[in-house]
Amino acid sequence: MNHSSDETLIHHYEEAVEYIERLGILPLASIIPEYPSLESITPKESWHSETVQDPWGWRVRFPLEGKAAYGKFFKKKAILISAEWFPWMYISLRLGADAETCYRDGLLSQTAWQLYQLVDMEPGIDTRVLRSRAQMKAKEDKKAFDQAVVELQEALLIVISGVTMQVDDNGEQKGWSSTSYETTTHWMRQNGIRDASCTKAEAREELLTRLRKPCSDKAFAFFSKLFHT
Repeated sequence: MNHSSDETLIHHYEEAVEYIERLGILPLASIIPEYPSLESITPKESWHSETVQDPWGWRVRFPLEGKAAYGKFFKKKAILISAEWFPWMYISLRLGADAETCYRDGLLSQTAWQLYQLVDMEPGIDTRVLRSRAQMKAKEDKKAFDQAVVELQEALLIVISGVTMQVDDNGEQKGWSSTSYETTTHWMRQNGIRDASCTKAEAREELLTRLRKPCSDKAFAFFSKLFHT
């Protein structure tokens, strides 16, 4: 697969869906050497244009329509993973069997465990509400909150489910939109995505086999290191 700068650019959401289904894993920004990103395969002028061709708008359609999981799954960066590939990624990268086990085993921070339980109780909860429920609205709590939210995504325990727009009394949009979250198991269940019945080693082998063909040596080395093989 050719990922050079003269690669045909993608202009429509449906084309992006097909691309992700083909490639399996697509970061929003170019963080993997010699490997495409949503940023690299779409025209720069389309971003934040607030048109139907705006990839920034597409990023939340993928999880909402069950086409791809969306979250900061590795390197603290936003990644899209196709619904077909996700069960293997889920087994490969998740921290443990479930959030409670991770917390009991000392693998998950107390803040992350607290936030997970709130997300579990209220699927689609947005950042503002989550901070409020967790009593972390103070300015000095923001860093710990943000770190815990990324911690949960990298543990494959929660995914980004969309964005929530703030509206005023007249129903007009005001201020910035807010990211919403749901547990990974809820997102999978909602979209009919079954857990892969295999071991972590088997899941990683499956992913690396699929990645070998489209990846350059540098890109493949990145994924090999990511999956600790």
